[in-house]
Amino acid sequence: MQNNAEQTTHFGFETVPEAEKAKKVQGVFTSVASKYDVMNDVMSLGVHRIWKEAMMDWLAPRPSQKLLDVAGGTGDISFKFLKRAGSGHATVLDITENMLIEGRKRAEANQVLDSLNWVVGDAMALPFADNSFDVYTISFGIRNVTRPQEALNEAFRVLRPGGRLMVLEFSQIPVPLAQKAYDFYSFNVIPRMGKLIANDRDSYQYLIESIRKFPNQETFLSMVRQAGFENANYRNLSLGISALHSGWKI
Repeated sequence: MQNNAEQTTHFGFETVPEAEKAKKVQGVFTSVASKYDVMNDVMSLGVHRIWKEAMMDWLAPRPSQKLLDVAGGTGDISFKFLKRAGSGHATVLDITENMLIEGRKRAEANQVLDSLNWVVGDAMALPFADNSFDVYTISFGIRNVTRPQEALNEAFRVLRPGGRLMVLEFSQIPVPLAQKAYDFYSFNVIPRMGKLIANDRDSYQYLIESIRKFPNQETFLSMVRQAGFENANYRNLSLGISALHSGWKI
């Protein structure tokens, strides 16, 4: 007998049909695109910059490498990668065109015009051939993907043998009291900041809720390994508020 039940997923704490999530996520990031970078600084008190530098430290970009930065938004990771590598190429892919438009406006974009592409695309169905990139990064984006495992599978497909996966994402603090304090700040302060700075409380309410629905460090590590990556590991940042996951296509 055919099962006609519609598959569902989470959109923050809301349960929605899988087919609707991508459009809802696009709506969130279309709404906040013009204030996204400012809000990142305000929400994290600038700490997100330290996390991204830690990502680059572990990644250790090398000259002439080819990067795919998925959910790359306004290009933060790609700019840092190209600066560290000295030479190479980066492709910023995002499902929300408005985020890419904002990225193109940044001064850094004009400095690396010949080394940077901006592509609208879906992390679960990348518009690239197998074995196309040396490095795949996704920073604070995989929790917004409808089926994160499929995104990891696609990452493995487009990486060349010897290629590196690096995921930076909010995670869970293993100290209950610290997690409770962080939850209080997140749910009580960040949506209000979103209303004040971006005139959008609901989008930032969703972003906070989406963090709580994302798998913990060990569970996500198992997903990285399931996609085929070897030598997979993770590092907690700021007690586990965020975490870096790394894996290699051997």
